[in-house]
Amino acid sequence: MNLQLTKPIVFFDLESTGLNTVTDRIIEISMLKVLVDGKEEEMTLRVNPTVPIPEESSNIHGIFDHDVADKPTFKDIARQVLAFMKGCDLGGYNSNRYDVPLLAEEFERAGIEVDFKKLNLVDAQVIFFRQEPRTLAGAYKFYCQKELLNAHSAQADVRATWEILKAQIDRYDDLGNNIDALAEFSNSNNFADLAGRLVFDNDGRVLFNFGKHKGKRVDEVFLKESSYYNWMMQGEFPAYTKKLITRIYLTSAQNKNER
Repeated sequence: MNLQLTKPIVFFDLESTGLNTVTDRIIEISMLKVLVDGKEEEMTLRVNPTVPIPEESSNIHGIFDHDVADKPTFKDIARQVLAFMKGCDLGGYNSNRYDVPLLAEEFERAGIEVDFKKLNLVDAQVIFFRQEPRTLAGAYKFYCQKELLNAHSAQADVRATWEILKAQIDRYDDLGNNIDALAEFSNSNNFADLAGRLVFDNDGRVLFNFGKHKGKRVDEVFLKESSYYNWMMQGEFPAYTKKLITRIYLTSAQNKNER
């Protein structure tokens, strides 16, 4: 079964200095664009993270400080990456929880506004885990009957992701073969931000999803305890989360003044 596309989709994979989407940095990005007519375009870029790469990370993906010392920073390539993704939906493997939030942080640091919540985000790992309640290598072997060579190479991983998604569409009749259906399936959570620190309730109001105020409305907490907003703004929260709570904080403060 072929995937029905109404616009291109870019599958992407990141290698980074670590797993913290707020503080770590991208050192490689590989993108595979699938066009509506089925044609494919690829782009892989190495990035100087401007910080040392921990040895434990280098031992996983095989990229060391000397490999990226002469490469451009993400700020240098940010508009090139954005241009490649322009007008496209996004797909990946564990991308909704890791790659998208990390990429969003890098764009924020580069001073570029990208609202990922407005994009269709298809995550092959979510589909895999929900349909066959298991790593990328395991999914590749399960769906494609192949061994994943060069695992943790962004280029190998991103192509394996594309092959896995096509196999998932063929296997599951109820999955749908268009991006809207796949994005809805991938995003079964109700996150209001990208990191899952904030969630929507059934009425579309934003609630805290962590800490002492978990389950409480953000606007109501800020009205009673504005110091909590200040604490979050000074803490290690993603820039996207901070931007969202700032909008809520300013709106709640305005509504309070108008009463």
